[in-house]
Amino acid sequence: MIQTLAFYLFAFMVIASAVMVIMARNPVHSVLWLILAFFNAAGLMVLLGAEFIAMLLVIVYVGAVAVLFLFVVMMLDIDFAELRAGFVRNFPLGLLVALILFVELFVGLVAHNAGGLVPGSAAGAIDTSGASMSNIEAFGALFFERYIFLFEAAGMILLVAMIGAIVLTHRQRPDGARSHQNVGKQVRRRPGEATVMKQPGVGQGVEL
Repeated sequence: MIQTLAFYLFAFMVIASAVMVIMARNPVHSVLWLILAFFNAAGLMVLLGAEFIAMLLVIVYVGAVAVLFLFVVMMLDIDFAELRAGFVRNFPLGLLVALILFVELFVGLVAHNAGGLVPGSAAGAIDTSGASMSNIEAFGALFFERYIFLFEAAGMILLVAMIGAIVLTHRQRPDGARSHQNVGKQVRRRPGEATVMKQPGVGQGVEL
């Protein structure tokens, strides 16, 4: 019974958060609602016994993608004075969302300890597969035992790609290129060479 209650709670919050992402007029609020939707989706994955996918949702989407969205949104032309003015007005709503997250965390932990839902079975059915290890332990054993060489090969490919990107970025460019910097020349520059005062006459331009 607790599993079914937790499922409907997480599912309702995912749908409600997704609707608020679209309906919110402030882009910052949209990103915050999106983070709430990711957390509730992770709760659904934990309830189904897929702890590894839940961890990826929190670490990758909330910790990287959503934060990147938030940084991009913060670069937009947003009236931060209006945001600060609405802090006191939206404080009760923030407390309500925090309370809902706390209740969801408590219900999710109780439901996970009672046994996850089995997809395709009757509502409230408990997973009695009798697995000797958790989902994350199974992934770790699979990656680092059976597919260890493929896992290491994928890591080497990513490392080569990272080194290649660094080499292409810092390669020597021809003189006069805008992206090329001569650090020694910049250090030896005198203050008089930094700026040049121009006094053009009336109606005359400045020769650059």
